[in-house]
Amino acid sequence: MAKKSETFSEPFCSFCGKTEDKVEHLIAAPGGNVFICNDCVDICRNQLAKPNEAVPDQVALMPPEKLKAELDKYIIGQDEAKRVLSVAVYNHYKRVNYNLKNMPKRHAGRDDERTVAERADGNDVELNKSNILMFGPSGCGKTLLAQTLSKILKVPFAMVDATTLTEAGYVGEDVENILLRLIKNADYDIAAAERGIIYIDEVDKIARKSENVSITRDVSGEGVQQSLLKIIESTVSSIPPNGGRKHPQQEFIHMDTTNVLFILGGAFVGLEKIVSDRLGKSRIGFGGELHSEKTTDEVLPKVQPQDLIKFGLIPELVGRVPVTVALKDLKTEDLVRVLTEPKNAIVKQYVKLLDLDGVELKFDESALSAIADRAIALHTGARGLRTIVENAMLDIMYKVPSDKTIKRITINADTIENGAPPKVEKDAA
Repeated sequence: MAKKSETFSEPFCSFCGKTEDKVEHLIAAPGGNVFICNDCVDICRNQLAKPNEAVPDQVALMPPEKLKAELDKYIIGQDEAKRVLSVAVYNHYKRVNYNLKNMPKRHAGRDDERTVAERADGNDVELNKSNILMFGPSGCGKTLLAQTLSKILKVPFAMVDATTLTEAGYVGEDVENILLRLIKNADYDIAAAERGIIYIDEVDKIARKSENVSITRDVSGEGVQQSLLKIIESTVSSIPPNGGRKHPQQEFIHMDTTNVLFILGGAFVGLEKIVSDRLGKSRIGFGGELHSEKTTDEVLPKVQPQDLIKFGLIPELVGRVPVTVALKDLKTEDLVRVLTEPKNAIVKQYVKLLDLDGVELKFDESALSAIADRAIALHTGARGLRTIVENAMLDIMYKVPSDKTIKRITINADTIENGAPPKVEKDAA
């Protein structure tokens, strides 16, 4: 029914109320009783155009050499691993940009459940996805590498521990919740999340116990590997917006994982023995160590897919992570560099904190070596450095703010190893 104006006898816009003399054009609906002005038509046109603008921006590419140089600012050592990662990540996002360039515009909140590859022009070359598997001892920098890559590339990042995941239908965390975590970290920008990075740690802990296919349920092992397959490859996943289990009445967030980079990591303890056996390198005695001519650091870069399958990863999952990166155990000299060289080095942070109190802090060479040696003895790698330094600095950080006469503090090996007081220099007054 047409609107009746109590004020005007002439036609007026049913949206904004303007009369014909206040607008350039007044368009009548069929029947002539309802009108819309040209201004409101423009507003409607702009609102309808906004969903088409939801096509994600391309990721700013960084050449492998430059990407490695950026990683060097935060991560010490692991040069070969950083080279492999830099090339793999560059190729991945080159592929992402290619897909986005050749992808038809799509509406935000769409119901289109085709993947990016399926929506692309059939005449275009389809570039396959190359996810990454990193293995190396605890504290060697696997997690830090993945986090730093996302920071450098300015893409959303999510991390999950594989041991918390369970097969759908069992008590635990669903695999889809990994994607929800990425969406949350992208501030619910689905387009941004679809080109983000997901790091799944402790993947070696979900390896099945043998190469033989199990006839029973393996809730947190082989079953989880099977659940990971689809999202790692390429799918449009339906994700409960608040996490938890799916139910028919719940609305879902639809996310395409075609352009998400998955990085899997784990210590894979014992993998070097499998590789050595394949290479024909014998071991000394029952459960003995590798011959001295081939160290673990030399053997792990030679890992092949069949070694990972023998370790307990299912063949389908191994096929979806074609890029393998072996990280080396950090030595004393590496850990000393970790303490002092990166932009966010622990020693640099404490020097700055005390400088804000007007106190000069110095760690002598013996103290740095003692911290590194203790971390190696605890088998924590770089992960344990902060705890060791914080324990040594606790008493100092407690007293310095109250004592304005302190001007210089020197930490030595005795402070780290035996808890002895550091050398403190005060004003003569």
